[in-house]
Amino acid sequence: MKLTDIETFVVGNPPPHFGGRYFVFVKITTDSGVSGIGEAYCVPFEPHLVAKMIEDVFARYVAGNDPHDIENMWRRVYSSGFTQHPDLTLMGVLSALEMACWDIIGKAANKPVYKLLGGQVHERLRAYTYIYPRPGDTKDVYHDPDLAAERSAEYLAQGFTALKFDPAGPYSAFDGRQLSLEALDLCERFAKSLREAVGMKADLLFGTHGQMTAAGAIRLAKRLEPYDPLWLEEPVPPDAPDEMAKVARATSIPIATGERLTTKYDFARLLRAGAAAILQMNLGRVGGILEAKKIAAMAEVDHVQIAPHLYCGPIVGAANIQIATCSPNFLILESIESWGGFHSDILKSPIRFEDGHVIPSTAPGLGVELNEELARANPYMGDMLHLEMTQHPVQ
Repeated sequence: MKLTDIETFVVGNPPPHFGGRYFVFVKITTDSGVSGIGEAYCVPFEPHLVAKMIEDVFARYVAGNDPHDIENMWRRVYSSGFTQHPDLTLMGVLSALEMACWDIIGKAANKPVYKLLGGQVHERLRAYTYIYPRPGDTKDVYHDPDLAAERSAEYLAQGFTALKFDPAGPYSAFDGRQLSLEALDLCERFAKSLREAVGMKADLLFGTHGQMTAAGAIRLAKRLEPYDPLWLEEPVPPDAPDEMAKVARATSIPIATGERLTTKYDFARLLRAGAAAILQMNLGRVGGILEAKKIAAMAEVDHVQIAPHLYCGPIVGAANIQIATCSPNFLILESIESWGGFHSDILKSPIRFEDGHVIPSTAPGLGVELNEELARANPYMGDMLHLEMTQHPVQ
């Protein structure tokens, strides 16, 4: 079996854009006609250029090879252009291609990928969602703790037992910083209102995006501790694991991080520093499914758990499900609400969601198939990136 053909899809994500403005998918095909799909997460370039990058890497290092030879492909791509360093762009490209190879491997073996990576550990995967806005909202659910508390009841009714929210304000190219007193007060009011609303029915996941210095994050954590969040997410920028470790040592709240890290090397530095209790690798960036499995195994040694990150499309979601299902130290899975809307439409069969849990598919490969007709019918026509940071200092 040899890899012969590639097709990329830059798909616009219609309003309300939950999961990002667009998705970058790839389909690769073998000489025997078996195809696999993958997805790249948040590569920081114009998405059609990202598609070209994927095609270029495929032509240089992947075409003509056996899709089973993951380790061989991984080392050659990782070393492309004399790099051998955790590079977010290259690893996002590799993740999409590697994911598609695993989809092919699973289909060829007629097994889900998780059956080929140690087998099934979890029959159901506990899931969480952000608290999202609704059409007709007269207030901003991201900044109004009363509306967020009211909305939480809707998610509890769907079976969710964990909810994430991020009221700390914009994240900036100039972070970390000290949050203002107003921002600290708003964060505390969010935690208080949501805890009162959900009681012991749901965990609270406090999201931030590296806005703070370690000292600033410790100030915030002390305000949040009375409300017992399950985690404080990425409290400082991802380039300083030793600083994140200062926060971890200073608070009783578990620290979660990893969406902006890639490869076992980044995560090894995090683990050595004792900086996190929960790793949030995104399988469309981290270096692929096998790399995520290695990271999960490294974390297992220190009794650190994994909570795969998702703010993109459902192909990464399907890969997250594979790694979660076969990992003993899996904690919780990020969902985009209950996997409905465009996240369902872009698949031939939706991801199965029941009572706050994802049910792993028994179908071979990643367990999902891309609706290629819909993907082609929804090209991304904008000029903004998947995610963007505030471009000036936040006072």
